[in-house]
Amino acid sequence: MTEESSLKVSESLMKNRWVFQKVDDDKVERIMQVHSLPEIVARLLVARNVDVDSVDSFLYPKISKHFPDPMSLKDMPEFAKWAVDNIQAGKKIGLFGDFDVDGSTSTAIFIKFFRALGLETPFHIPDRLTEGYGPNINALAKLKEQGCDIIFIADCGTTSFDVVEQGRALGLDIVIFDHHQAEETLPDANFIINPKRNDDDSGLDMLCAATVCFLACVAMNTEYRARGLYKGKQEPPLKDWLDLIAMATVCDMVPLTGPNRLFVQYGLQKMQHTENIGLKALCEISSVRGLQTTMNMGFGLGPRINAGSRVHQADLGAKLLSSIDGEEALNIAWTLNDCNEKRKEIQAQMMQEALGQVAAGDLDRQELIFIADEGWHAGLSGLVAGQVKERFGKPTVCVTFAKNEKGELEGRGSGRSIPGVNMAAAFIDARNEGIIIKGGGHAMAGGFTVEPDKIPALQAFLNKHVQDQLNGAPINPEKQIDAMVSVGAAQLDFVKLIEAHGGPYGQGNPEPMFAIPNARVQRVDIVGKNHVRCYISDIEGGRSIKAMAFGAVGTPLGKALLEQSHMQNFHLLGQFKANEWQGRESVDFFIKDAAFSIVTEQSIPQEKVA
Repeated sequence: MTEESSLKVSESLMKNRWVFQKVDDDKVERIMQVHSLPEIVARLLVARNVDVDSVDSFLYPKISKHFPDPMSLKDMPEFAKWAVDNIQAGKKIGLFGDFDVDGSTSTAIFIKFFRALGLETPFHIPDRLTEGYGPNINALAKLKEQGCDIIFIADCGTTSFDVVEQGRALGLDIVIFDHHQAEETLPDANFIINPKRNDDDSGLDMLCAATVCFLACVAMNTEYRARGLYKGKQEPPLKDWLDLIAMATVCDMVPLTGPNRLFVQYGLQKMQHTENIGLKALCEISSVRGLQTTMNMGFGLGPRINAGSRVHQADLGAKLLSSIDGEEALNIAWTLNDCNEKRKEIQAQMMQEALGQVAAGDLDRQELIFIADEGWHAGLSGLVAGQVKERFGKPTVCVTFAKNEKGELEGRGSGRSIPGVNMAAAFIDARNEGIIIKGGGHAMAGGFTVEPDKIPALQAFLNKHVQDQLNGAPINPEKQIDAMVSVGAAQLDFVKLIEAHGGPYGQGNPEPMFAIPNARVQRVDIVGKNHVRCYISDIEGGRSIKAMAFGAVGTPLGKALLEQSHMQNFHLLGQFKANEWQGRESVDFFIKDAAFSIVTEQSIPQEKVA
């Protein structure tokens, strides 16, 4: 971290401090020499902690060399033998998956694997609004009524002590496949395959749940092969499902490091010509065609899969992704698209009311923003919490309310956090203190269920927990800058060079961030409902390029661009994109933040790219 802010920006329009990434120049030079890479690429790799020996596996991962060993996961070898023993003994397996993309994909992968073995697997995806997050005994009991002897729980269950105990009391065998934060003790399941177990030394804690489930299928497949059970039969086409793994990895926002880079790169290639009928249908109705990108997955396909669970149709995602009927898949895809449109309207209204709460209570002055309303849609708490967190740069908890299966009103909360504040730890501690009914998740995101009369106690507990985690340190969000670039220097070849090296980008491998100093902003207007479009150029003139600030309407950034661009010049922060439209290629800039600049002769950069 530098002592002084980059471009002297200590507080931007979005309340961020800008700092340049500090890198070891010797390491940059070494990567340039050994791998014959341009300096800007080598600099980006060093900034992302890629050493000279890891460059090939980072940039060019191969299944033959870099596929992770499933058996390195704690309990996986024993599970694989146990599972095949039980399948040969005629035991029936049922599935319980979480209601988000990761859970739906996990469930679909198991359905496809067992279908290839000739086995039917009943499944249950909980209703987000009535059942809430995590397994529940009513769902397990229903699966048992359908003849299930074994339940695979996917993308949840690591902290579900009571439910697992109740399920075992029913005579069920239970296996948990998860990637959420674990405690010192674990539920009494037959097996818990979770790289975040304290006693797991696989080094695979970056995986999403769907990948854990996929590796479990690989392990079972290996055991099947070792026993000669495929004689005269075709093995399950495991590689064909890498598009689902890529989808789950991107949408669950796990770090795009280690084997996740392998899965996403191969998965994106697979999606170009996917054989998954559900994905084909979803791409068709989403107008996602041609080159597949992480942006397509994260912003085009993922929200639609999630949308069903937000409006009482939680199982649609798993049904779509495991479908073998083209007409059924297309009908589900259109239903999910309609659900997503409804979701966007409701979310916009919730967000407006949430911002009103923040303003009325000066909540943005606190370390934790805590908002709640009985009139809010229970399926959208996480999305609103995320938007508020992004707006104010502070950990945010959003609580909605819904009736459970007993008809009792419960608070359903989601939290989204910032580096340095572990949201899952706060929820787990609140559960252990008896303040919430259940809760858990990741450091950056989590969820919980709480009785309405304990809301004040929970708010006080979480505020204190966050204060203790910060230990008096102020929340001063930083935006890391990889390089300073002028508009004139951002030619198409430069942008394509950046896009060709280092991706896919996401959590743990952020897309390079560039600062444009002293930019002129002209021809500003609003596109759609809340996006700001403009054209930018260097202060001394020259070429101009199109720039977009997505979702900026109503933010300090959007207001400044719309109202003051004719009076002010700006330092801009964002990412360059190569754009193709009707056969013509151009460079665009996606604005993430900005600050007013005071232009002097000395402030005009002499070097176009630093």
